[in-house]
Amino acid sequence: MTISFTNPEGLSHAALEEGTDFAPRFDTNGLVTAITLEAGSNVVLMLAHMNEEALRLTLETGDVHYYSRSRGKLWKKGETSGEVQKLVEMRTDCDQDAVLVYVNQTGRGAACHTGRKSCFFRRVTVSGENAALEDTGEPRLFNPTEVYSG
Repeated sequence: MTISFTNPEGLSHAALEEGTDFAPRFDTNGLVTAITLEAGSNVVLMLAHMNEEALRLTLETGDVHYYSRSRGKLWKKGETSGEVQKLVEMRTDCDQDAVLVYVNQTGRGAACHTGRKSCFFRRVTVSGENAALEDTGEPRLFNPTEVYSG
């Protein structure tokens, strides 16, 4: 089974924003923003990007795939760490240039390569004219040095 998407250029503004055709609007680099949340708790786990292949593979297999901008390649989440994300539901925003990906996080429950549940484990604080980062205390669920060595 190969899933196909509607070309957004062929849709009216109303059809794109209110219709039933899934017509992802990839940016000039061929990517859409993907915000990943834990199903049930709605905790934001991570923000990444998907190209057309990653989006298609996610919908076809139920295992979430992304496109790694830093590595310049397709990436199946959890392929190395065992922290696979199982698709529960996908939504798109009104102009179809971003998706919300609701997942069941498998493995030890860590979505972040640092070993934490969420990539958003630091908060921004302001003191006078200086902005800094403060750790929220979210524990590591695995040791990234051990998991990614080799």
